[in-house]
Amino acid sequence: MNWYPWLNQPYRHVIGQHQENRAHHALLIQAMAGMGDEALVWGTSRWLMCQQPDGLKSCGVCHGCQLMQANTHPDWYRLEAEKGKSTLGIDAVRQVTEKLYHFGQQGGAKVVWLPDAAQLTEAAANALLKTLEEPPANSWFFLSSRDPSRLLATLRSRCMTLPLTPPDEGQSLLWLKKHASHEEQMLLAALRLSAGAPGAALSLLETGPWQARQKLCDALPGALQHDILQLLPVLNAEDAATRIGWLLSLLLDAMKWQQNATQWLSNGDRQDVVVLLAAHFPASALDNSTRAWMRCREQLLHVASVNRELLLTDQLLSWAETEKPTLIR
Repeated sequence: MNWYPWLNQPYRHVIGQHQENRAHHALLIQAMAGMGDEALVWGTSRWLMCQQPDGLKSCGVCHGCQLMQANTHPDWYRLEAEKGKSTLGIDAVRQVTEKLYHFGQQGGAKVVWLPDAAQLTEAAANALLKTLEEPPANSWFFLSSRDPSRLLATLRSRCMTLPLTPPDEGQSLLWLKKHASHEEQMLLAALRLSAGAPGAALSLLETGPWQARQKLCDALPGALQHDILQLLPVLNAEDAATRIGWLLSLLLDAMKWQQNATQWLSNGDRQDVVVLLAAHFPASALDNSTRAWMRCREQLLHVASVNRELLLTDQLLSWAETEKPTLIR
């Protein structure tokens, strides 16, 4: 598992809390994709499971370390939705929490990690809440969440929140340059499109995602001039919410261009598209378009069994009808 330099400080903080016997039994990690919350939880878990830790490090040779390295430690539990499902039910939570009330099979710490706490159904969250209120001895819970505000307030109140904030943009660019052989303009665009998360930026620069983003940028001029539904095949994919995010970033950049805030552009490598949007949409239309596409993305992300193609088609037609952009010549 990759370790990222920006995790060093939060890792030292978490382990320091444990060394001083002041660690909270439930840590809610707020992190965007690409910030490395999984690596942080794994590194902390290895230290907790180690039978003879060396300062901030696990020894790597004890039986606990060997079990963790082999991904077979019987007291380390990963709780997430089954493949093909989007929710984590109460039965899975109960199965794990019941085991926590017994002595650890290795006689040490017991760790539970939820990679996406938002997957918890309300019943599952309430079941977990009861365990967090009276946690078994030497049991530690790690919950990861992109947006903790969507979790039950009572669940959040039982946890200590640890935000993983993106590193300084300059430091992130230096890191990206070591791992990707692209022009700095592309690296900066990928970084800003990923909200400053270097790991997510590196994933975006992979051939598939980057080509999909480029296709969207290339399709916009013709779609606005001839037929807005030309954007449908570009947007209608499993990662449609991400692609709408790219479109939103272009609309926001057009607003920045109109306000002469060009130093803050996210799509600096595609200024041609930004300038086009800024020239052919008045500020009010850009604002209305942004709000409409944000609502569309929210529906895709949070409405169960939504018909993606129908939703995108309706939004595209509404966009064309209500905004009436000036035809591109």
